[in-house]
Amino acid sequence: MSSGLDAVAQGFVPELKGKRLALLVNHTAVDHWGRHAVEVMRALGASIVRLCGPEHGVWGTHQDMEPVGSDARDPVFDLPVVSLYGEDKASLEPRAEVFEGIDALVYDIQDIGVRYYTYAATLAFAMRQAAAAKVPVWVLDRPNPIGPAREGPLLRAGFESFCGLVAGLPIRHGLCVGELARWYGKTFAPGCELHVVPCRKGTRLPFLPTSPNMPTRDTALVYAGMCLVEGTTLSEGRGTTSPFLQVGAPGVDPLAVAAYLRKKDCPGVDFVPIRFRPQFGKHAGEVCGGVYLRGFDPNALAAVKLGVYVLQAMKAVAPEAWTWRSDAYEFVTDRPAIDLLWGSSALRECLDRGGDVDDLIAAGDAEAQAFRP
Repeated sequence: MSSGLDAVAQGFVPELKGKRLALLVNHTAVDHWGRHAVEVMRALGASIVRLCGPEHGVWGTHQDMEPVGSDARDPVFDLPVVSLYGEDKASLEPRAEVFEGIDALVYDIQDIGVRYYTYAATLAFAMRQAAAAKVPVWVLDRPNPIGPAREGPLLRAGFESFCGLVAGLPIRHGLCVGELARWYGKTFAPGCELHVVPCRKGTRLPFLPTSPNMPTRDTALVYAGMCLVEGTTLSEGRGTTSPFLQVGAPGVDPLAVAAYLRKKDCPGVDFVPIRFRPQFGKHAGEVCGGVYLRGFDPNALAAVKLGVYVLQAMKAVAPEAWTWRSDAYEFVTDRPAIDLLWGSSALRECLDRGGDVDDLIAAGDAEAQAFRP
């Protein structure tokens, strides 16, 4: 027994038997034998009233920040579907009708342990609305695939968004989603009747791609730092087979970037000069120069520091090849995307003035270590 869903499948959660349920799930909601949560719950004797889907949809079919419509019926399980990631910010919170005719909302989605991965934010919004509807929430926990280490600064008040709902959470928080749900119950959704079906911590479940641009465990390991590239006009590798493992832009000298980064203290990873051509996303159809991250020691890797050094390298080697991203990011238009990701304006301002990023990294990691959920 490794995940919360495995506990359900093996009969250790009789409280859900015979209940009317809404499932907030995606394609990662599978047990040890590969059975989807819908199959498991039906075998338990529960009645599935509807499915709710996060960003990317119930089956992970949509790209990042692509609105997902509510289909009349799920084509696989023939159930009503409600999207919790639509055209606007209001779509992120479940409407009252989501909780009609159910005894509980059950959440089972594999998280990757990083503040700005949006699935946990969808859970937090659902918990808040469930508290208002007086409907209990059951979280079927799963192990954190990148482990319990913590990195990066705490989110500052005033920089909250869908990629960081509550001030005080570090970038890499080290929590399983059940632990994070308990934290949100205290900080964001007081009054929610929360039940967590625990997983076996430390277990490494077979990795199932959690979203269209999270195909491997190696991707998840670097994501806490390399997602910072989303706050720029650099390509983070979307539109290629190696998202977040490579970064670049047209006109960038890959040898110069690799040489700069090799002088930095980046344990657990090598820098390989590369040229790549995204098929969609930033610089679609254009050849980009940059680096590929070849990881060799996941236990040594410091992903947030790595991401900061990559941005610093690009700033030093090819300042004319990129700018800070200025378009809407997760429905926010009044603050730069990089500030929402870092949790404050400190990183952007430091890089713009040529400041000491090592002090910034050290201060952020000290905050992460002091974090007490």
